[in-house]
Amino acid sequence: MNYSYGITRPPSCLIFGLGQRAALGRVATSLGKRALICTDQRLSNSPLIREAQADLSEQGVESRIFDGTDPELPLGGILDCVSRYRAFDPEVLIGIGGGSCMDLAKVASLLLTYPDNPISKYYGELKVPGRIKPVVAIPTTAGTGSEVTPVAVIGDPERSVKVGISSPWLIPHTAICDPELTLSCPSSLTGLSGADALAHAIEAFTAIRRVPDPAMASNRVFVGKNVLSDHYALVAIKLISGNLAKAVEHGSDIEARSAVMLGSTYAGLAFGTAGTCAAHAIQYPVGAKTHTPHGLGIGTLLPYTMEFNKKTSEREYAQVAQAMGLGPFNSDHDATQATISAIRTLFHRIGIPNSLRDLGVREEDLNSMAEQSLGATRLIENNPRALDLDSIRSILDHSLRGA
Repeated sequence: MNYSYGITRPPSCLIFGLGQRAALGRVATSLGKRALICTDQRLSNSPLIREAQADLSEQGVESRIFDGTDPELPLGGILDCVSRYRAFDPEVLIGIGGGSCMDLAKVASLLLTYPDNPISKYYGELKVPGRIKPVVAIPTTAGTGSEVTPVAVIGDPERSVKVGISSPWLIPHTAICDPELTLSCPSSLTGLSGADALAHAIEAFTAIRRVPDPAMASNRVFVGKNVLSDHYALVAIKLISGNLAKAVEHGSDIEARSAVMLGSTYAGLAFGTAGTCAAHAIQYPVGAKTHTPHGLGIGTLLPYTMEFNKKTSEREYAQVAQAMGLGPFNSDHDATQATISAIRTLFHRIGIPNSLRDLGVREEDLNSMAEQSLGATRLIENNPRALDLDSIRSILDHSLRGA
């Protein structure tokens, strides 16, 4: 292992365990006396939200609920939330739900802290000027890792693909990860979320390794593969690959649910500094064109991007194989082939298709998708093997054919 450089940026507090959602009130009261809960309509009338509000009230925290979070986090919903609750002036924001709910809490906090700028001013990396109102993130799915990451992804109607705001200032103050909250997650969403989390870990572990520079942690949100992200990534790969199918097929298996949620959080800690690569770059235009869930596109693309990257990453894929419990093998090449095959088998088992054609992609879409993928510069530059228009088109060709 190369110990030359490492960086990690976890939340100030990370709480994990069954029933730990009951810590919310104690956490929030230490951060402020007015809280805005950002969630969606499915959860807004659930016992979870009622219990959360009661807990907050018991600890002397006044709360309001915004339940207009939509999938893919449209910009209009963010602006609606901020305009509705600006006068309430929340001191702490609480994201409860999937990645979009947690991302909404992050972005709403940003806009409430710095109200004089349009949101587009913050698109990209390191554009957030400073500390934002503290965010408490409580995931109810296991996949995005948003509870520990410096990223919020939104849908701006003026942009053809989703855009991101990336800054260490967006990392939630506290993450509360309670596996019991994933018990109600449907099997299909459990699979797609878990596939996304596994891709986070694999892409973080195989990202480009940059020459260490004392300024890198300040100048980049995503620094590439490093010794600290590697640790998180390998643990995540072991936990998710060994338990995801059980969590999908036996949704009441709390041990499997707990392992996948812990793995997802570890994967978030890994890619929160290392970054992701080709599969995520290409998924953005695929998702925009087909209006399919993020995890579905990522799961479909990942084996093909791994095939492309194996020329430069066989050593890393051999370590992934070991983390997955595969082998032993006679060579890194054999381990790599077995790893990619095992990922395909797992994803097929949990319902992810083998081809982009199954997502509605057509041959005539590929050129524009390849061009749009290149626009995700931070992901393209993070890939371990150099990417250009032709190579991305080649990945798309293979992904469309399913071979």
